[in-house]
Amino acid sequence: MRDGILRNRDWRRRIMEGRSPGYAPYPFLKRLTDKGIPLIILVLAAPVLAIIVVCMGLDMVLRPADRGSWFYRERRISRGKEFDVLKFRVLREDILQKAAGHARRYEGDLANLTWAGRHVLKRWYFDELPQLLNILKGDMSLVGPRPWPLAMFREQVGRGVEYRKFIRAGWTGPAQLQKGHPNPLGSEKLDMQYLERCRTWSGWRLWRYDLGILYRTVRIMLEGQGLKY
Repeated sequence: MRDGILRNRDWRRRIMEGRSPGYAPYPFLKRLTDKGIPLIILVLAAPVLAIIVVCMGLDMVLRPADRGSWFYRERRISRGKEFDVLKFRVLREDILQKAAGHARRYEGDLANLTWAGRHVLKRWYFDELPQLLNILKGDMSLVGPRPWPLAMFREQVGRGVEYRKFIRAGWTGPAQLQKGHPNPLGSEKLDMQYLERCRTWSGWRLWRYDLGILYRTVRIMLEGQGLKY
C-alpha cells in the first residue's frame, strides 16, 4: 500500500513538472459530450452563423482591404499530433501573411482586424465557433489546454514541459477562464492541474467539472469582452 501511495505522489510530481507518465484517459462521458454539445451548439447557433456570414460578406464587398478567405487554418498541436485548427478570419490578408502560423499575436491590434473581426467576431469570440468542427472530427476536446502553434509547443517542450503531448487540446479550459483575472499559478500550472484531474478523477467527476468550465465560458462570451484580451 505504501508503494502505491509513493507511486501516486511521484505521478503527481511529474504532472506538475510537465512530464506526464502517459496519455490522459478519455472517459465515455467526455467523449459523449464532445460529440453531442458541438452538434447542439451548431444547430442552435445557426442564425448567428448566418449573421456572421452576411456581415463578413458585406464587409468584403464594401471594404476592399478586408477581402480574402472566410476561414483560415493554422497548424496546432493536440495530444502530440499536428492538425489544422479552423477559425473565421478576423485579420486582413496582408497581416495573415506576416503572422507565419501564429495569428493571435496580431489580433490585439484593432488596426489589423477586418471590420467584421472588430465589430462582430472577436468581441464575442465568434471566430472560435468553427473549432466545433475540429471537436467533432476528434482533433480536439471541448475542455483542455488550448492548442498551441508548433513553434510555441517546441519551445515549451525544449524547457522540459511536455504535457501537451499527452492530452487533447481544448476549445476552452481552466486557463481561459482567467481572462481579466490572472491566476498566480499561471496557465501552464492550470493546464497541468487539468491533466492531473483527467488522470485521477472518475469520469463522472471530470464530466461535472467540464460542464462547469463550459458554463463559465459561455458567461465570459456573453460579456462581449473579447477585444480586451
